[in-house]
Amino acid sequence: MEVISRLDEIAEKQKSDFVVVEVGGTVGDFQSIVFLEAMRRIQMEGRNVAFVHVVYLPLPMNIGEMKTKPAQRSVRDLNAAGIMPDFIIARANMHIDAVRREKLSVFCNVKEENIMSVPDLGFVYDEPIVLEEQNFPRKLLNKFGLKYKDSGLMKIWREYAKKAKSAKKKVAIGIVGKYFDIGDFSLEDSYLSVVQSVRHACWLNGANPEINWIDSKKLEHGEKALGQLRGLDWIIVPGGFGNSGVEGKIRAIRYARENDIPFLGLCYGFQLALVEFARNICGLKGANSTEIDTKTSHPVIDILPGQKDNLKKKNFGGTMRLGNHEALLKEGTLVHSLYGKDKIVERHRHRYEANLEYVDALEKKGLVFSGESPSGKLKEFLEIPGHRFFCATQAHPEFTSRPLRPNPLFVGFIKACLDKKGNQ
Repeated sequence: MEVISRLDEIAEKQKSDFVVVEVGGTVGDFQSIVFLEAMRRIQMEGRNVAFVHVVYLPLPMNIGEMKTKPAQRSVRDLNAAGIMPDFIIARANMHIDAVRREKLSVFCNVKEENIMSVPDLGFVYDEPIVLEEQNFPRKLLNKFGLKYKDSGLMKIWREYAKKAKSAKKKVAIGIVGKYFDIGDFSLEDSYLSVVQSVRHACWLNGANPEINWIDSKKLEHGEKALGQLRGLDWIIVPGGFGNSGVEGKIRAIRYARENDIPFLGLCYGFQLALVEFARNICGLKGANSTEIDTKTSHPVIDILPGQKDNLKKKNFGGTMRLGNHEALLKEGTLVHSLYGKDKIVERHRHRYEANLEYVDALEKKGLVFSGESPSGKLKEFLEIPGHRFFCATQAHPEFTSRPLRPNPLFVGFIKACLDKKGNQ
């Protein structure tokens, strides 16, 4: 009932006509059971609900035939949880054919016209166009007893996709992270929201990003390792936790600062930018975050105020700062000019903050805290005046970026990169 009440609360607060809920994972996962049960009960209560089930149809190359059995099994497991899908989204390397569509219809008890083919595409933002061409929006609204009204949005979307695919200018972007290597594989979607935010901002400016994945752990091995950063038009240090690869991220930040390369720090990137500045500009030897070194002589980044007692008691629940939070922006700063507002809202996910005891020392050396919480106790943005673009935020602006409405920080960042290339 708690899951249902949370969804009701969201609908009420947002005054929503529709609430779209993704139940992630794989049907049959133990973790998903409670959520599937909540969905079943919502429908049982007589509410207007449509279930859309995404399935994968593998195409083993040694067999040469697209297989529907995994999808059939998935739907059977969903049926066992008391849910009958109204629509099936069939994911595959290519469009499914009439034979596969008929099989899915017969064995999954879903009308053929309600089985949508969603193939792999070279450009993922063409997928909504593919679904629209199969009349999915009309069919979905019909399920709710509503008529489809052309708002002109798909025309805008088609133009957007066309513009993005025709972008000519290139921007070399280095994302310095530490979650790429998993066993024998490199996971390029580890920072997916960051990558998509970069693309949104690039396409708005008629550019295409060339993403360079920089493993921060490898940057820790001597000056030669920093050669990976040469030739980049900008550097991003995204969020993260723990001490793995931290010194490599700090070295990348220093490289960007000293070589006037546009830099954007997100969450952990904000914290490590502050650590780098404290060490190398303020001369605070050994400055660090207490997340990395609890005994550091200069804890310029420390645990959130009021949470230390919770951690000592091993009461880890609720010790993070999560969700939307307001920030007041300082007039005359880069951040204020990008947002064009005195007060903004961004999403957060962290438990460490800038230590206020060091703010004066940092500001005396030229660091500007361009945004803070309404209480003034939490620093939200930092920047270095005179640098081409050096900005970091304790927030996660990548979570609020949208294709047709890129986040202002990413837009400003890309413009700085293009200006840099134009002046070279």
